[in-house]
Amino acid sequence: MSIDARLSELGLTLPEVPAPVASYVNCVRSGNLLHLSGGLPFDGETKVTGKVPTDQSVEAAQEAARMIILNRLAIVRQELGSLDHVARIVSLQGFVSSEPDFYDHPKVINGASDLLLEIFGARGKHSRIAVGVAALPLNASVEISLVVEAA
Repeated sequence: MSIDARLSELGLTLPEVPAPVASYVNCVRSGNLLHLSGGLPFDGETKVTGKVPTDQSVEAAQEAARMIILNRLAIVRQELGSLDHVARIVSLQGFVSSEPDFYDHPKVINGASDLLLEIFGARGKHSRIAVGVAALPLNASVEISLVVEAA
């Protein structure tokens, strides 16, 4: 089954590729590896901002992480022409804007990791980091970057 068919089966669509909001590019390819810049949970009018769990619940932050993955996959598709050219998701770096006494960063980033597994199956298994930070750009609740291997 193609990845586009899998996305459709899951009821998911990829957004338009976002323009970078500062001095960087969305993706750099080195050999067969795509290094994706950090993505924020912004999609049109939808913006997930504030600290977890004060301003956003863990569940809302998990959904924000899923939104970011769809956003990052739109970039991968643009770079490779098709998500079927993804050999595997190599690594995921997840950052959660949180209060100092919040320790469930992995639960938030599971929203992203679980979605990659749903979409890519075994090719979606990856290494990762899930950390809390004092603040993120534009007051985002979550930021995620990826390293993807092209087939």
